[in-house]
Amino acid sequence: MALTQIKFAPGIDKQDTSVGAQGRWVDSDNVRFRYGLPEKVGGWASLINDTIVGVVRKQLPFVDAEGNRYVALGTDKFLLIYFEGQLYDITPFRVDANNTQEQFLTSSISTTNASTTITVTTKNGGAPVDHGLAVGDMVVFNNFAAGSSGITASDLEDKVVQVISVPSTTTFTATIPSAASATSTDGTVDIQPYAVVGPAEQEYGYGWGISTFGGVVTGGSDTGWGVAVAASTQTLEPGLWSLDTFGNVLIATIANGRTYTWNSNDAARFTTRASVNTTDFLTTLNPVASRATLVSPTTQHLIHFGTCTTYNNASTQDDMYIRFSNNEEINSYDVKATNTAGTFRLQDGTKIMGALTAKETILVWTDSSLYTMKFVGAPFTFGFEQVGTNCGLIGQNAAVEIDGIAYWMSNNGFFAFDGTVKSLPCAVEDYVFDNIDTTKGQQICAGLNNLFTEVTWWYPTTGSDFNNRYVSYNYGETGKVPMGNWYTGTNTNSIRTSWTDTLVYPRPYATKYNTSAAGTFPAVVGVTGLGQTVYFEHETGTDQINPDGSTTALTSFIQSFEFSLQKDQTEYFLAMRRFLPNFKTLTGNNNVTIAVTDWPAVDASATSLSPFTITSSTQYVDTRARGRYASIKLQNTAAGETWRFGTFQVDLQPDGRR
Repeated sequence: MALTQIKFAPGIDKQDTSVGAQGRWVDSDNVRFRYGLPEKVGGWASLINDTIVGVVRKQLPFVDAEGNRYVALGTDKFLLIYFEGQLYDITPFRVDANNTQEQFLTSSISTTNASTTITVTTKNGGAPVDHGLAVGDMVVFNNFAAGSSGITASDLEDKVVQVISVPSTTTFTATIPSAASATSTDGTVDIQPYAVVGPAEQEYGYGWGISTFGGVVTGGSDTGWGVAVAASTQTLEPGLWSLDTFGNVLIATIANGRTYTWNSNDAARFTTRASVNTTDFLTTLNPVASRATLVSPTTQHLIHFGTCTTYNNASTQDDMYIRFSNNEEINSYDVKATNTAGTFRLQDGTKIMGALTAKETILVWTDSSLYTMKFVGAPFTFGFEQVGTNCGLIGQNAAVEIDGIAYWMSNNGFFAFDGTVKSLPCAVEDYVFDNIDTTKGQQICAGLNNLFTEVTWWYPTTGSDFNNRYVSYNYGETGKVPMGNWYTGTNTNSIRTSWTDTLVYPRPYATKYNTSAAGTFPAVVGVTGLGQTVYFEHETGTDQINPDGSTTALTSFIQSFEFSLQKDQTEYFLAMRRFLPNFKTLTGNNNVTIAVTDWPAVDASATSLSPFTITSSTQYVDTRARGRYASIKLQNTAAGETWRFGTFQVDLQPDGRR
């Protein structure tokens, strides 16, 4: 009998039944579709030997006027700069109400013999003073004097130290590398606290962070910093950053906190921290609490979303309020007839979730709607129009834009905006939204890979603390199938917390978080429970290259639905004598498994033909199987393997009637 070609439509289909989805793929991991054919994704390699302390949730690549290329990375604890293969810590120090960097001078240190725990009493050269610190906060030790404790001063001098416990408002404890050799109280140190970003994980109302650090209570009273609230009523959002540029200047805003600047043109830029007092680029008059910020692309207004109605009073933060500076003056917000500063409040929704630019329009999402924000000139500066309802953004980093079209994830589906809001047909919609943990929406990361016309969302499922699945949409090939070209994955090596496309560098850069390991940069004394982030360059090689140079095999698979062996003669059983694997490209091996059954979707009746090892020289594979329906699975498991599939061909013969 002549060979029968079995053709599969591109993309994964998890919405239909096994009969309705014949000719479709049902499951995959580390697979994409290109020109309608499935292939293993490209590999990735660590960019640096160091691993980052904590979880990275935001990246911004940018180029300064001198052509220097940077990436700013915002974590739940730090603000970092990547430049020419190195990381630099530019995290701002905490400032007081007068925009002065807080410090505690000549604080006292108490030690216990043979213990690695020290107790610090915060002072300013005299009596103890309130420190406002919480467990997990970071401080910098300087001018360390060991006293009679026997502590090695070099272990703590100019070091970042984690707060382990807070016995009182004027004391905290920390862990040091070596145990003290004596019990003493005569050690001293100068302390500068880092600005507080927020927790690594989105949670409900426990511990610090509900007030001016990490979140403002909406729809209720502000409990104040450090006061726990009921888990049933309040959400504690994770530590997030907004990152943008104003010329050579990086503008960095902590979600629900302050805005800082860092000047890449500064000769001492890598030893200079982001600050509200950066020379010529002050942000001292910026709102002290904003959910997000961005710079308008042509008019150069610094726009604050979900911000204070009284700029210097965090208790007036309104999650639907927008405030923007005078054009090209990022520290000027007084509304005058002679400038373009202004304010506006959105109405539909409870909070602004995010914003990004799309050509000449700024798109602003609430938790329920989409608005456009366009420059209209005097007297209003910006005009606002609601263009979509029931299409809110699930998380600050869950939207991307390419060629004037925005794609985003909502609580109830996927959407696009090209001048009109469109719901994206999705062949994996139930699979995603029946399992996603929408209470952790702020942890969701969207990434654009324009090399392959893909948008990917990494998201957490119910019961997972962090992202553990992804779903990809191929916007360049969506017209080939009615429900769109979608694919999914769960491989832990593939899960990301942030992503940046090829805007500055030729390949995408992304971050992977591991809760069970400790990061090495910045070097933190007494680090506990912060996890580590690995920084990868994508679409290079075939595997995962780790920071230590070792290789982890990048495994992949794709599984089809059952398909009829001979659709026009289903009353007959058929014998499958052989199949031709027909790989378009194949490096190394691929394992092909065939399952044959009498009836679709009856697992108990399926006969699985053990995986056949396919190489580039395999012309055909002899089989001995009988049935009416079959499915195939393609899989690679070893390092150095990659593949792209073609058309599956089988040699069939009639084998009796039922």
